[in-house]
Amino acid sequence: MKLVPYRRMNDIRPMSNMLSLFDNFFNTAFDEETSEDNFRAMAMDIIEQDKEFTITANLPGFKKDNVKISLHDNQLVVEASCEDKKEEQKGTVYRCERYSGNYRRNLVLPENADLNKIVAKMEDGVLKLSIPKKEPTPKKEITID
Repeated sequence: MKLVPYRRMNDIRPMSNMLSLFDNFFNTAFDEETSEDNFRAMAMDIIEQDKEFTITANLPGFKKDNVKISLHDNQLVVEASCEDKKEEQKGTVYRCERYSGNYRRNLVLPENADLNKIVAKMEDGVLKLSIPKKEPTPKKEITID
């Protein structure tokens, strides 16, 4: 998760000090992490219906071969990797906002989720997961002797 530093309003100087505003813009424009281990969370909708949970995740530009879904101790892990390396140098780059890296999302599933019947589909950069619900197990009463 990228943390954005808090900047107070009094950091913006009067017009007489306009050059410091430009310097500040160019000094902070490149503050984003460029680490290869930089994982970002993907945008996701989670909807509970009567018989199932539906998860929809936006993964624009990703192919289904680059998406991995796994289960670990009732925890659903969705990972996607994207490598878009272009070594074309035409002019000076001031800002590069196209992301190349890894996305990861961990979700703890409720106990009534049927982990053996999860269905995943991916179409046009949208991943859809359908997780059916199990019938609740009846409570077991213990008689006192």
